[in-house]
Amino acid sequence: MAQKRPFLDAIKNDILLFDGAMGTEIQKFDPKPEDFPDGKDGFNDGLVLTRPEWIKKIHRSYLEAGADCIETNSFGSNKLKLDEYGFGDKTIEMNKKIAELACSVASEFTDKPRYVIGSMGPTGFLPSSNDPDLGQISLEKIREAYALQAEGLILGGVDALLIETSQDILEVKLAIEGAHEAMAKTKKIPLIANVTLDQYGKMLLGTNVQAAYTTVSDMGIDVFGLNCSTGPIEMTSSVQWLDEQNDLNLLVVPNAGMPENEGGHAVYKMTPEKMSDALGDFLSKYKKVRIIGGCCGTNPAHISALRKVIDARK
Repeated sequence: MAQKRPFLDAIKNDILLFDGAMGTEIQKFDPKPEDFPDGKDGFNDGLVLTRPEWIKKIHRSYLEAGADCIETNSFGSNKLKLDEYGFGDKTIEMNKKIAELACSVASEFTDKPRYVIGSMGPTGFLPSSNDPDLGQISLEKIREAYALQAEGLILGGVDALLIETSQDILEVKLAIEGAHEAMAKTKKIPLIANVTLDQYGKMLLGTNVQAAYTTVSDMGIDVFGLNCSTGPIEMTSSVQWLDEQNDLNLLVVPNAGMPENEGGHAVYKMTPEKMSDALGDFLSKYKKVRIIGGCCGTNPAHISALRKVIDARK
């Protein structure tokens, strides 16, 4: 069995490959309301309770495609999101179970080290905004929502925490604080903070990449990243700027191109070959990029193509 180095040692020596999209892979099972806990349609994270074999199959498919890291199916499992489905009081328990499931699949693969990354997505609130519905929430509630989630993921055995698809930089700060709070109760593990930028290089509320990076880079995070919203091409100028800081290691996990609207659905058309060419170019030009992978619209074929790009560099 391959000796598993600590996650941060691994990214010093190798480019690590993350997995692809989870939500679109779940849709391929054509889930019905009765597949979800209490019939709560769309409660994807809850499938760990009712359809764990689906989630295992998705994790397995990405590991078979060559991913070094799989993300837990916990994108919407902070307490505020779980409250919407009536599971908020089980936040720690849910996240622990989700992490344990991912770890059990990762342990099936003994050819090389495989890492499990605890996914922490947005709360659905925008604490920086004046929106009467999305902005009026106490900062402590958001911090606590993430602290409980992080605690569950750490107890479940994840190798690192990933704050991802973040659209409000204040929420990112609160998530980082919550993660540190959880680590103080459990154990210290690496922390990755991602932001999501539009094609003009700005977060939803207008924060540019420079301001976002400056805000969180000294908050005890180990990796700064960009994920979702756009394809790799639209990320180029932001990745270039981040690389020039020559500071934190970087994660780049784009969508399979910009979304196109077809019949009211977002469709992503960037092929595995085009995506691997673009990210391979990043790896050649930007030395701080140590983690790549795929977000919306990507599947095991995209991850397999990215594996080939990384292996060709060895």
